[in-house]
Amino acid sequence: MADSTNKFDKIPRRIAQTLLNSLKGGVVPRVGLPYITVGRRKEMEALLHDIDIINEGGASFRLIVGKYGSGKSFLIQTLRNYAMDRNFVVVDADLSPERRLYGNNGQGLATYREMIKNLSVKTRPESGALTLILDKWIDSVQTETVEEYGTRPEDPTFAAKVEQKIFTVIHSMQDLVHGFDFARLLTMYYRSFIDGDDDLKGKVLKWFRGEYTTKTEARQDLGVGVIITDDDWYDYLKLFAFFFRQAGYKGMLVFADELVNLYKIPNSIARQYNYEKVLSIYNDALQGKAQYIGIIMSGTPQCVEDTRRGMYSYEALRSRLQEGKFAKQGGQDLLAPVLRLQPLTSEEMMVLTEKLADIHAGLYGYGRKITDSDLVDFIKIEYGRIGAEANITPREVIRDFIELLDIVYQNPDRDIRTLLQSDAFSYTKPDKDDKDIDSRFAEFTL
Repeated sequence: MADSTNKFDKIPRRIAQTLLNSLKGGVVPRVGLPYITVGRRKEMEALLHDIDIINEGGASFRLIVGKYGSGKSFLIQTLRNYAMDRNFVVVDADLSPERRLYGNNGQGLATYREMIKNLSVKTRPESGALTLILDKWIDSVQTETVEEYGTRPEDPTFAAKVEQKIFTVIHSMQDLVHGFDFARLLTMYYRSFIDGDDDLKGKVLKWFRGEYTTKTEARQDLGVGVIITDDDWYDYLKLFAFFFRQAGYKGMLVFADELVNLYKIPNSIARQYNYEKVLSIYNDALQGKAQYIGIIMSGTPQCVEDTRRGMYSYEALRSRLQEGKFAKQGGQDLLAPVLRLQPLTSEEMMVLTEKLADIHAGLYGYGRKITDSDLVDFIKIEYGRIGAEANITPREVIRDFIELLDIVYQNPDRDIRTLLQSDAFSYTKPDKDDKDIDSRFAEFTL
């Protein structure tokens, strides 16, 4: 039996509760991931290489492919937290029937709005960081002005010198697509900040968030004749990435999960338009047309490889994303645009369940009752399913295990070994050798 005093006792109860509730519910928690991270070392190393490229002024595109529950969202969340810790800006959105990469009825713009709403940095990791970044940028420019010129904010020439430095940053954006209008809006934000004009400041933020629906409304409020639309929202993400770099951050990572929702689009033409948008983003990143931005999308093997409805139905994408002959022969290329998640090994799952057992004991304040021998038995049973080595997912194992911990905690008289040996924790084994097989079907396969 394990000692009740372990390093997981030090986890804040709020984080421990969130971890266990999220994992039991089959979703990835946004906090506490370092306590339970296991495996995926090679995949993370490949993605961290991308981050280094972004920091140096490049761009990257990755498509993470794995079955439901295989750990795609977990890997994305881990990378998201890592990037924020290293002074990157992150935005993310789960695609849905209402949020796509392209749509005639605002579905593409809805994805942009979700991303900007979820914009996060280290000092505000839970989203809503756009105002924080803009205000911090202006404060930093004012500080630089004081240090460079030795003038104080009350000096009559101070505002002019700050504005001069602001314009230096903004001028560098004007050669980018939509950069001129974006720069004008940044100037308006700066002036509203200096003048304390909260009404104008709110209107500029509304524009940045993509909430203006007509050009007429934007022209009346701000004097600009453009708005962010379904067609060009990605161009504005690239502008934000460039601006964030000028504002002191290392770059921006964009996460788009649940690509299966593109696969589910019933209209074939609408699907093709969305795949064309993926191709456009892919080309931008790999051809060097974007700077300081990384795109990470994720989906299931079916939504990528299905030649009838998936990404491979769009020939231009298939030819770029499909594995080469050497990868098909057993060698995984982790530097390719498509990153395929392999199942966690039984040894890695053993380590993970041990961590979860310690966290559970620390949260509820008891000495860990489940022994190392019990953990081995649990893993053997889970991986004893037919085809488990290839098909079992971390989500299934984790949910079973946390349920087991909860039952044992609530019923101290229940024996763990008896529970593990019950029908609830045993799976059908192949038994065809015990039965007579009709000779007519001996060679029949599906």
